[in-house]
Amino acid sequence: MSQPVVECVPNFSEGTDARRVEAIVAAMRVEGVRLLDWSMDADHNRSVVTIAGEPSAVVEAAVRGVGKAVELIDLTRQQGVHPRIGAADVVPFVPISGIKLEQCALLARQAGLEIWRRFGVPVFFYEAAAARPDRANLEDVRRGQFEGLRDAVRKEAIRRPDLGGPGLHPTAGACAVGARKFLVAYNIYFDSADVSIVRAIAREIRAANGGLKGVKAMGVVAHGRAQLSMNITDFQVTPISQVYRAVSILAHRHKVAPVEGEVIGLIPEAAFERESEWMRQLNEFDPQTKILEYRLGAPLIWPGEEPGQVQGVIE
Repeated sequence: MSQPVVECVPNFSEGTDARRVEAIVAAMRVEGVRLLDWSMDADHNRSVVTIAGEPSAVVEAAVRGVGKAVELIDLTRQQGVHPRIGAADVVPFVPISGIKLEQCALLARQAGLEIWRRFGVPVFFYEAAAARPDRANLEDVRRGQFEGLRDAVRKEAIRRPDLGGPGLHPTAGACAVGARKFLVAYNIYFDSADVSIVRAIAREIRAANGGLKGVKAMGVVAHGRAQLSMNITDFQVTPISQVYRAVSILAHRHKVAPVEGEVIGLIPEAAFERESEWMRQLNEFDPQTKILEYRLGAPLIWPGEEPGQVQGVIE
């Protein structure tokens, strides 16, 4: 029988210093865990790592990554366009095969407990791992970001962490640990630097404002251009091609046009729409390296690993 496989996609609040990010990734090397992807974004000042493997090993790898981030990232000195509450900002567990979302929620609880015990970083549980219904939505947990949350937890009992606290870690903040289904992190760049237009588009398409189901969106300036940064949390209900069409229509009304797209991290094969317009606009999209199922069979070499060393097998 094939062993269960879980994915974890921790996001760290560092996107400018490659040496720090490599050290965080290297700390996550655990037997039975494969490195599938990692990327950095200087404007967002954020890095995203994707690992997968046997559940208990993935939990240990994620916790070690958090520990290294706590050591290397000081949020009192960190700035970027992406919201964040922690050095290790979010740590979501995602079922791949032989495991259910409810089991991933238990893994998230285990990881959160270890993060608090080992590093003294308070933890909020979100989405399927949420301990309270008002924390199912990550945006609610992250309201006010590190600076606002740091003050709120001292004044408002309702804002305090699920584990640890009541105060945040002085330099590493807090960590949101959760369990969720696959999501696609998809950004669109426009032929304009006017971020107010993109923010207006974001308001119209995001689910929280009555837009497209399962779509989270914000407008930012990245790489000198207006960028629509999105998380599509249910691509089966709302395919990415539908999101792109809606954005294109709204952009036309605002007299701008989408000119380039990018996917952060990996996408499941079921979200791969080969002949779609949104995929034709993607910058350097290689299915062999960007589709989860393909990458499982050909993982990356860990930083510091010698070529030819065998990683833990995923069946």
